Amino acid sequence: MKCNLCPRKCNVDRDNPSALGFCGCLNQIKIAKWGLFDFEEPCISLNKGSGAIFFSGCNLACVFCQNYQISALHNGKNISTEELIDIFKQLESMGAENINLVSPMHYALKIVEALKIYRPKIPIVYNTNAYESENIISYVAPFVDIFLPDLKYHSSSLSEKFSNAKDYYDVAIKAIKKMRGLKQDKFDLNGKMHEGVLIRHMILPLCTDDSIAVLNSIKQNFPNTKVSLMSQYTPQHKAVNIKALNRRITLREYNKVLDEYIKLNLDGYIQELSSANTIYIPNFND
Repeated sequence: MKCNLCPRKCNVDRDNPSALGFCGCLNQIKIAKWGLFDFEEPCISLNKGSGAIFFSGCNLACVFCQNYQISALHNGKNISTEELIDIFKQLESMGAENINLVSPMHYALKIVEALKIYRPKIPIVYNTNAYESENIISYVAPFVDIFLPDLKYHSSSLSEKFSNAKDYYDVAIKAIKKMRGLKQDKFDLNGKMHEGVLIRHMILPLCTDDSIAVLNSIKQNFPNTKVSLMSQYTPQHKAVNIKALNRRITLREYNKVLDEYIKLNLDGYIQELSSANTIYIPNFND
């Protein structure tokens, strides 16, 4: 399989373990963890929890990644399409509110193959860093109910420095516009999201001006889209050795971005500053 799924267009043969692309993934599904997960937004987790499936590998190289054990170190195990379908069924039987595909893009073809065979009766969530091609968004859209993208940066210098993706903002905006054009927001009376788009943004230390630029961009480009403002940053991975990132955000930084969120009259979810705690990071070693 010559892989050009993401904007990096590595054009490598993912059946060849000696010539891996940027994400470091072979042409076989690899997952690190699955189960009920309570720490998503209320409309996603709701009462019984989101049925999260954490895929290994990533097409970004975020120095602060909280899931670096699987994104960078590739912890996990290879599974077949049939085994993925069985996980869907087990999560349904456990009462999951949805099937939450976490970092799925580099396995999009295999995931769609599974969903063509068995489509769960609960919503499918495509949980992504938004560094995606518009073609792949269009390809997965018929099999996905909810798009849950990050919008990490506005600044190309920050995205290059911290995620090795200078073009991140331009790519992500196009991808989210494609998502927004394909899905309309639908909620039930209990507040559960059944279809739509919810954009996440996490505040980073010393990056409040960029966060404000991101929020203004969301207001301009996606005025009626729910926004989840995240304050959960804790230094992880390479960030522990980077002076600018080796701390949680301060109350002053938090309030500065929160004030802009309120000023823009954005709607959605706001994490409390106390969420910056490692207890909310999944354990990928158990």
